[in-house]
Amino acid sequence: MPVIDSQYNPPFLFRNGHISTIYPNLLRKVKDISQKRERIELDDGDFIDLDWSHGSAKHSKKLAVIIHGLEGNGQRQYMLGLARHLNHNGWDSAAVNLRNCSGEVNRLYKSYNAGASEDLDHIINHILSIYDYSSITICGFSLGGNLLLKYLGEGRVLPSEVKNAVAVSVPCDLYDSLSEINKPKNYIYQQRFIKNLKAKLYDRQIQFSEVLDKSDIKACTSLIDIDNLYTSKAHGYEDAMDYYSKCSSKQFLKAIQIPTLILNAKNDSFLGNQCYPIDEAEKNPSIFLEMPDYGGHVGFYLPDKTYYNERRTLEFFEKHIS
Repeated sequence: MPVIDSQYNPPFLFRNGHISTIYPNLLRKVKDISQKRERIELDDGDFIDLDWSHGSAKHSKKLAVIIHGLEGNGQRQYMLGLARHLNHNGWDSAAVNLRNCSGEVNRLYKSYNAGASEDLDHIINHILSIYDYSSITICGFSLGGNLLLKYLGEGRVLPSEVKNAVAVSVPCDLYDSLSEINKPKNYIYQQRFIKNLKAKLYDRQIQFSEVLDKSDIKACTSLIDIDNLYTSKAHGYEDAMDYYSKCSSKQFLKAIQIPTLILNAKNDSFLGNQCYPIDEAEKNPSIFLEMPDYGGHVGFYLPDKTYYNERRTLEFFEKHIS
């Protein structure tokens, strides 16, 4: 589809990308939602935790699976905000906590990454084997959006119940996004990511001291250092660049066959030019690319309880459910 026009026009203050990015993380509080955790046992001996919340209908046939971004979890405000909005409109939701993101160190040396589509495949199949949903939709944020798009475009036969998808603030080209995050304007974000990732690596080192050394973790001063030391090697890639190359979702967009909305703000400071897949959207009738002028990274503030991306996600889900 051609690039679609966006109607997002936030209050003046939130036209600043950094304010849009920071405000929801620091000041938004989504409280009126109740979640119940389910643990999925994976074939390789590991586990993934889902946080379920249910819609107003007693036995909803509609489910949204929601995937968080880098170092996120099912309790991030953007996850709760979307789940709440969907619940209030009759949808059940299952918020995915990717491996090692639910508050407990996972059992295996590997954890999660931007291309771990096999885990999403396992989650969808697990849900369909136990629950009676006729329509499943998926929304991924940031890293989770890249994982989602890769899952959709890898050529697997999707279950007929999977109807459509939305990807928000997606680093479709992982190295391009990394290069953008490394710029001085993003220094604070970059340092926060590094601090959190290294803290998790130190926890992991206690359990896997034979393959991970404290001194190597301490020596990491950038995201690519961490991806060279751990992310790539733990998940079967030669190095960070091999990981970025093989897992970037942009290359998979041409093969997506279900209606898929990509919502990437033009003032998202985490996304470089290669993260706006205009050519791919124009050539694939299943891809809907919306690029608002504003929104920052997973921002999209509106002055009520529901943010713009939440409204657009529900709207897209409902429109393309058949």
